[in-house]
Amino acid sequence: MFLKKFKNIAYAFLLVLYIIPSFVFAYSAYVIPGGENIGIQINSKGIIIVGLYKVNGEYPGKDAGLRIGDKIIAINNADVYTISDMVSEINKSKQYTNLIIRYQRNNVFSETILTLAKHNDNVYKTGLYVKDSVNGIGTLTYIDPNTKTFGALGHEIIEKTTGQKIEVKDGKIFKSDVVGIEKSIRGSPGEKNARFYADKILGSIYNNTVSGVFGAYTGALPNRPSLKVAQPSEVTLGPATIYTVLTEQKVEAFDINIIKLNNNDHQKFKNILFEIIDDKLLDVTGGVVQGMSGSPIIQNNQIIGAVTHVIIDDSKKGYGIYLKWMLEEAKN
Repeated sequence: MFLKKFKNIAYAFLLVLYIIPSFVFAYSAYVIPGGENIGIQINSKGIIIVGLYKVNGEYPGKDAGLRIGDKIIAINNADVYTISDMVSEINKSKQYTNLIIRYQRNNVFSETILTLAKHNDNVYKTGLYVKDSVNGIGTLTYIDPNTKTFGALGHEIIEKTTGQKIEVKDGKIFKSDVVGIEKSIRGSPGEKNARFYADKILGSIYNNTVSGVFGAYTGALPNRPSLKVAQPSEVTLGPATIYTVLTEQKVEAFDINIIKLNNNDHQKFKNILFEIIDDKLLDVTGGVVQGMSGSPIIQNNQIIGAVTHVIIDDSKKGYGIYLKWMLEEAKN
């Protein structure tokens, strides 16, 4: 009996020894840090209404009960995915002035009748300003060399007119050069100005989340070593660096100082408060600028997070997200 019990205990002990290293290994991911400036294009699920306008004294969209932020998903029972689809369905409609509009508002689907208004030039108008995609720039945060997946930005992409997060139908990241920088000043964040090469695709986007934009990387891997992903408990106050581009496609490292950490597991944004202390970076940018979002943060030869926000009243300071949260979000 004692021998049997001992064997069971020994087996359990060996099992623990086997499980614990596997658990630790699962959280010791290595990724290639980014820093490259990228162009971003996301095509929306649904055609977004971003404005309403008057036609000969009438508001066709408003009269139909449509609002800014609604997503048109079908016209006369035909699914529409792009503005071209929408125009095509309107043009071939037999009942030209009355359209059955199926739309989504706050995850609720509804239908309405949109009566087109005849303009002075005898052209029928919807009274709707619409958008089916967004374009911009940001910074590549990491590439997983094993899965060939990537993360960028460290925050979601918002349609600026409606303030809504863009739901991804599909999208891409592509090569982009930084051609100039408007400096940040107190109360007004600056931005990177870029040249796009939309035909030089680096990857496809499959998700836009509060922790960043994620997708499959198809470009050549950067010629830099993989770094271990730090756990939040390993991150400390004090010196760190960020990788970002100030001119063309040259990724450079710049000094920052981490001044506050938020290790609350329920807050998966604004985890790292930092201040830029690099004279060259401050001279060129004045601090954190738009387009710098996603710039990886490195400390003790580990990748710990990504730049996400500028503090408007003090542009030398910014926030970052822990990379752990980005990697967890990428799995969803």
